[in-house]
Amino acid sequence: MVSHIHIPIPLMALAKEMMGSSLLEKTPFLATSSSSSSSRRLVLNQRRLLFPFQQRAMGMGRSCVVVKAAISEDLELVKSVPHKALKFKVRAVLSVRNKNKEDFKDTLVKHLDALTDKIGRNVVLELVSNDFDPTVLQDWSKKSNLKTERVNYVAEFMVDSNFGIPGAILVSNKHQQEFFLESITVEGFPRGALHFPCDSWVQSNKGKRVFFSNQAYLPHETPAGLKGLREKELRELRGDGNGERKLCDRIYDFDVYNDLGNPDKGIDFARPILGGQEIPYPRRCRTGRPATYANLKAESRVEKPLPMYVPRDEQFEESKMTTFSTGRLKAVLHNLIPQLMATISANNKDFKGFSDIDSLYSQGLLLKLGLHDEILNKMPIPEAVNKIQNGGLLKFDLPKIVSKDKHAWLRDHEFGRQALAGVNPVNIQRLQAFPPLSKLDPQTYGSPESALKDQHISDKLNGMTIQEALNANRLYIIDYHDIYLPFLDGMNALDGRKSYATRTVFFLTDLGTLKPIAIELSLPPTTSSSPPKRVVTPPVDATTYWMWQLAKAHVCSNDAGVHQLVNHWLRTHAALEPFILAAHRQMSAMHPIFKLLDPHMRYTLEINALARQGLINVDGVIESCFTPGRYCMEISAAAYKSSWRFDMESLPADLIRRGMAVRDPTQPHGLKLVMDDYPYAADGLMIWGAIEKWVHKYVAHYYQDANQVCNDKELQAWYAESINVGHADLRHEDWWPTLATPEDLASIITTIIWLASAQHAALNFGQYPYGGYIPNRPPLVRRLIPDENDPEYSIFLTDPQKYFFCALPSLLQATKFMAVVDTLSTHSPDEEYLGERNHQSIWSCDPEVIEAFYEFSSEIRGIEKEIEKRNADPKRRNRCGAGVLPYELLAPSSEPGVTCRGVPNSVSI
Repeated sequence: MVSHIHIPIPLMALAKEMMGSSLLEKTPFLATSSSSSSSRRLVLNQRRLLFPFQQRAMGMGRSCVVVKAAISEDLELVKSVPHKALKFKVRAVLSVRNKNKEDFKDTLVKHLDALTDKIGRNVVLELVSNDFDPTVLQDWSKKSNLKTERVNYVAEFMVDSNFGIPGAILVSNKHQQEFFLESITVEGFPRGALHFPCDSWVQSNKGKRVFFSNQAYLPHETPAGLKGLREKELRELRGDGNGERKLCDRIYDFDVYNDLGNPDKGIDFARPILGGQEIPYPRRCRTGRPATYANLKAESRVEKPLPMYVPRDEQFEESKMTTFSTGRLKAVLHNLIPQLMATISANNKDFKGFSDIDSLYSQGLLLKLGLHDEILNKMPIPEAVNKIQNGGLLKFDLPKIVSKDKHAWLRDHEFGRQALAGVNPVNIQRLQAFPPLSKLDPQTYGSPESALKDQHISDKLNGMTIQEALNANRLYIIDYHDIYLPFLDGMNALDGRKSYATRTVFFLTDLGTLKPIAIELSLPPTTSSSPPKRVVTPPVDATTYWMWQLAKAHVCSNDAGVHQLVNHWLRTHAALEPFILAAHRQMSAMHPIFKLLDPHMRYTLEINALARQGLINVDGVIESCFTPGRYCMEISAAAYKSSWRFDMESLPADLIRRGMAVRDPTQPHGLKLVMDDYPYAADGLMIWGAIEKWVHKYVAHYYQDANQVCNDKELQAWYAESINVGHADLRHEDWWPTLATPEDLASIITTIIWLASAQHAALNFGQYPYGGYIPNRPPLVRRLIPDENDPEYSIFLTDPQKYFFCALPSLLQATKFMAVVDTLSTHSPDEEYLGERNHQSIWSCDPEVIEAFYEFSSEIRGIEKEIEKRNADPKRRNRCGAGVLPYELLAPSSEPGVTCRGVPNSVSI
């Protein structure tokens, strides 16, 4: 039993004020040091560590160990009776997230855990200062069946007055089932409630998990009692690089992309290994699966629905997985049903006209073809499919591109507008010399000269000469010549794939809109069936009208491939993964830079693993639905080798590189756009500036000079590993930014946050709104454009519209693509958007930093209002007008679903 002491009224009043009256009134919390321990109470020794701010106040070094009262050093009771240290009760409140859906196994294990609680197999907590004794959760079995999203469990400790302030909590799970621990709050210490961020799965019988308080520490500031735990946690997260990873592991390591193919199924299913001297590429998360039989350097695959390994805490939370799984179900159904349709009637493989496409949104696949009953009777679970049919999953939503004007996509103005405000607004360049030249090896790929000549564009410049138009910043280009030409022979040999390497020249009109004035279509010089280079210009009659539409379709196909494989996948997904892996391996959760990056790394490893499993793999969606086919990832790797540069990934640097901005120190961000109405750049610079300001304030708070940056061993190890291991194939390039000053650090972090948030959002969430209408943005084209000497030319002249639709993806390819980009364009209900932190207490306990973050949040909200204002300005023709979509891809907030807006914190889909 605990013996209690009497406390004078003034002392009790002081204690109430410091500890919180509610806790004092509800529980007797003071006891003498002679009290006996129980299973629910913790008695610690009389030494403690001062936290840095306390050490500085007392003029002491940061590694000193002293004796100090936990309530107040001025209490006469503590001073006069040092051998009788006070005891007081504190409580730890654990917030545990329940599963919304439980299967039979989950329910059974939960009941078993409730039974084992009674024989001592509990969840055990230990407060860490120096020495500790454990306490167990007493109410787990009572609350285990609550049907709420979160359950709070309470553990009570009896703490010695000399204990000090806990810096970490150890959690042991002796149950049979893992549980998701969101946070722990400890109440009863004099400085107020202490918060311990967790957001982690605590595995059963895996030893002690450590969770640190939300106090940030640079490595050299770590209290001595926590240094060992900090280092031990990082060693466990790194692993030893051996063995196959289990789904419950929390190990972060690197590997090459050697799991995209499946050579055991045959040579057609083999794919090159990406990463290494032969084909440079960023590294991905290591899984350690065994090698294939056919190629010992290739890793065996895990096919859906079996899960791919990522560290346990990186896996989707339940609401996110539900959203993603619904989309995947949608994709499966859209894939399955066209296959069944193709077996019934070969005539159903192609679209016959615009009405066939329109019916995908109005009737659904089955009803529009009158095959509802016939198809469902052939399926094994007709009841389930009937339910889905009635629920509308077999009917596509109308994409935004045709929601305001059904025929907008046909107009050249819209074609040019999407280069500035569509789903891929990052390839437009200012043309600085005409005609453009290729940088490819002329001995292999022929003359570097373009087929574009003065006569193709000179009459389309509003009376200006070509040089005058160049000098006035009126000529622009989207140039895909060099990235596609090396792969065209292989691509065009594939069944049902035909492509050119395209260049498109635009003229900037007096209204500030882009008008396409010439399209160059190139084939490899070895091709004999068609001229290697030709130029198509805007139409003058019915025949050239359809020629022009086909040429624009080929440009869109090129654009879709570069968008998906280079700008979207490579630059935001793949290139960021090494920085995320290294952050978990080299920076403690206590590190302030890890805390800053944490919301911007959420879900990225999981979505990248899912992409390797079903999108970028052999016969995956990307190979099936995009023109490059089996060469898709080789094109991505070629871009990484030839043009990816981390120092050019910041928005200002990228705009200057493309000639879309010039340096101007009098302007915000130090640059001026060469065209006023460039929605992606104009809105993006506002967000870039807000991120940059916030990051600079944050970094300056923790790093006052270059020495602190250079001597931060965790920070330097993170950056070095990100480059030397994560981007090992480019590690010797001289363009990598140095990390030697606070300014260097702020610049690097700003770029990473920009890529993970706004850049990814601008490239991702418009995929279905723009690409869901296949004629607007076909991901592949199946026919070249015939000329007078081509046998197909007469077929084209007889029915040009039919020829056009035969060149578009088939019904199977189109619906599969539409279903996938619909899923990829969807915001989940648990999305965290830029300027938001759903768990403020786990992020920072420093008032100055929190104030700076609130300023950032306020600025983001102001940017959203400014974007709304710009979208309502009729002078901005690229975002306002009849049938013109407002540019909202960089509007920060969004509701769940496909909204064509919203900037999440991270690459989360």
